[in-house]
Amino acid sequence: MKISKLHKEGYRIVFWSFMMILLINVVVDTYVPVKWVQYLILFVSLVVFMLIVYFFRFPKRHAEVLPGEILAPVDGRVVVVEKVFEPEFFKDERLQISIFMSPLNVHSTRYPVDGKVIYSRYYKGKHLVAYHPKSSELNERTTVVIDNPLMGPVMYRQVAGIIARRIVNYAQVGMEVKKGEDAGFIKFGSRVDLFLPAHTEPYVVIGDQTRGGETVLGKVPLPEKSSSPHSG
Repeated sequence: MKISKLHKEGYRIVFWSFMMILLINVVVDTYVPVKWVQYLILFVSLVVFMLIVYFFRFPKRHAEVLPGEILAPVDGRVVVVEKVFEPEFFKDERLQISIFMSPLNVHSTRYPVDGKVIYSRYYKGKHLVAYHPKSSELNERTTVVIDNPLMGPVMYRQVAGIIARRIVNYAQVGMEVKKGEDAGFIKFGSRVDLFLPAHTEPYVVIGDQTRGGETVLGKVPLPEKSSSPHSG
């Protein structure tokens, strides 16, 4: 069985959670003489601690992809596959693929393509449920655009949900990034929207489950290389 390492965004939270749980159980052991109560609190606190560690897991992922293919940036369930008008950056028609993450999914974000970051912006906003159609426009979010030399610019957007209260985005303008690498983290339930070239061929449908850094969402058809005829 593969063992996931802990994401760096979880180091501090896991440490202080452990210290708090340790303190609670020391106090209970000292001042609560009833053994079954001590055992119950110990059991509950250990379960809570294990859930916190589980949430911040960061499994190793690897996928062999062809030129023009786009990797899923996160684990979750596909909730949108449709062509839409993208008003923030492209201001034209794009294929939107959105993935909803439950609190039990891996919440690290991975770069969907190789390339150079040409746009990265954070927006404050509301905290509607992440599967709400307007959450992509109204919720707290970050928008990142990566310029890929083969398929052009690709956008992904981290969207906070009703529980999520912090989005971590590592992408900065000018960075060269590799698909599948760590791009950030969204804490406690959220979604990620991708806006791909309109002629992208999707490989997923609504309801499909994805694995960040492994699932291929679709492919952008690339122009065939044409060879110049030799002069006679």
